Amino acid sequence: MEVVLASSSVDGGIGCWDLHTGAEQLRYKSCLSPSHGLISVGSRFIAASQLRETSATSGSVLFWSWSKPQVEVKSFPAEPIKPLASNHPGTFIVGGASSGDIYLWEVETGRLLKKWRAHFRAVTCLVFSEDDSLLISGSEDGTVRVWSLFMIFDDFRGQQANNLYEYSFSGHTLRVTDVVIGNGGCNAIIVSASEDRTCKVWSLSRGTLLRNIVFPSVIDSIALDPAEHVFYAGSRDGKIYIAALNTESVATNNCGMHIIGSFSNHSKAVTCLAYGMSENLLISGSEDGMVRVWNARTRNIVRMFKHAKGPVNNILVVRRENSTNHISSNVQTLSRKQGANLPPPLEKYANSIDEDSDMSTMVSLGGGSSSVVPSYISSHLISNYIKELQHQGSSAASEMETEKLKHDYQRSMQMTNQWKKMYENLNKFCVQELLDGSQATTLDENHN
Repeated sequence: MEVVLASSSVDGGIGCWDLHTGAEQLRYKSCLSPSHGLISVGSRFIAASQLRETSATSGSVLFWSWSKPQVEVKSFPAEPIKPLASNHPGTFIVGGASSGDIYLWEVETGRLLKKWRAHFRAVTCLVFSEDDSLLISGSEDGTVRVWSLFMIFDDFRGQQANNLYEYSFSGHTLRVTDVVIGNGGCNAIIVSASEDRTCKVWSLSRGTLLRNIVFPSVIDSIALDPAEHVFYAGSRDGKIYIAALNTESVATNNCGMHIIGSFSNHSKAVTCLAYGMSENLLISGSEDGMVRVWNARTRNIVRMFKHAKGPVNNILVVRRENSTNHISSNVQTLSRKQGANLPPPLEKYANSIDEDSDMSTMVSLGGGSSSVVPSYISSHLISNYIKELQHQGSSAASEMETEKLKHDYQRSMQMTNQWKKMYENLNKFCVQELLDGSQATTLDENHN
C-alpha cells in the first residue's frame, strides 16, 4: 500500500491517506514541522523536526510508529534542526541546523556519529543519493554542497583535504528552497531551486552547471519525472511548472527558456511536491491546506485530501507493505526485549566511548534497494562502514572519485606537456645565446 503523508507548520498533526483509494488512515498528533522536516525512516517509522517558534533557540525531533497516533519518542538536539533526511534502509538520520551544521545519527542506538560545519548559514534541505553514498545539502547562504560519506567518515582524509565537500555550487543568489538528485550514480543530475526564482541543473560527474531556468515566481518545491525528461516546479503563484531537462532551449507561453507548460488548481502557493512510486501520479501540497493528486500525463486531478489545519508544507509518499521487512531479526529481538518498536532518542552530544572499545556499532548501509536489510553487529563503526561503502563498487562516490582522478590525470598531462615545451624553448634559447656569445667572442678575437 502506498500512503501519502502531509504535515503543516502549525499543529495540525500528520495526515495519512491511501494514495490509490483515498481512504484516510491514522492521523498522527502533535506535529508542526518546518519545510523538509518530515521523513519516513526506512518505512519503519515517521520522524519530524519541530520548531514551536520560528526564533526558537531549541527544537525537537519526534518519532511516531505507524500503529499509534501519539508521539512515542522525543529527542532534543543541541540546537534547532529544520530539514531531516534518512538513507534508504533507515540506518542513519541526518539533520540540518540553523547554525549551518549537519548532524548525523545512527538510528538504532541514537548515537551522534558526526557533526560538521556545512554552510555559513542555516541548512534548508537535505537529500541522499540513490545509493546513499552522497548527501546533498542546500542552505540559506545560496550554496548547494555535495558530501561524500567516504570523506565524512574518514578522519584522516578529512584532515588532509582542503574541504570536506566534493562540490560547492554557488550559482544561486538567495536562499535554496529545495534540492533533488536523479538516478545514474556518478552521471546523475542535481536540480536546485531558490528564492532567486531560478532552478539550476548541475552535473554530478563534472561539477558544472548544465542549465539555468528562470521562472515567473519563486519556486519552493521540485519533483523529478521518473524518466527524467522533465521536472515539476511548485511556485508561489499557485502554479506547477513543467521544465524540460534534455531538450534544446525552448520558450513557450511567455514563461521563459526550457519551461514547456504549467497547470494549476491551488488557490495559494504550492509548497511541496512528491511523485508516486507506482503509476504516473504527482502529489502537491499548498498553503491552501489541500493535497492534490494529479495524473502527470493528462494533468487532471485524480483525488484531493484536506489537511486538518493550516498550510501543508511537507508531502511524503511511502510504500507500507514492506515496512516490517526493513528491521533485521536482531533488531526485532532487541525491540521485543525492550518492549518498544522504536529506537531510543537521538543523542544531544557525541558520546565519549573509546573508539578502540568493542562498544561501537557497525551499520551495514546496503544501498537504495528495498531488498537490502540493514544489519547491526558489534565492531568498529567508522572503519567497517568505509569498507562497506568501498565494497559496493558502483557507488556514486567511488565513480566520482574515478572521474576526478581522470580529470586530474588529464590536467597533469597538459601541465607536463606545457613544462616540456617551456623547457625545450628555454633550452633552444640558452643554446642560441651560447652560440651567439661564442660567435661574438670569436669575431672579437679575429678583430684584435
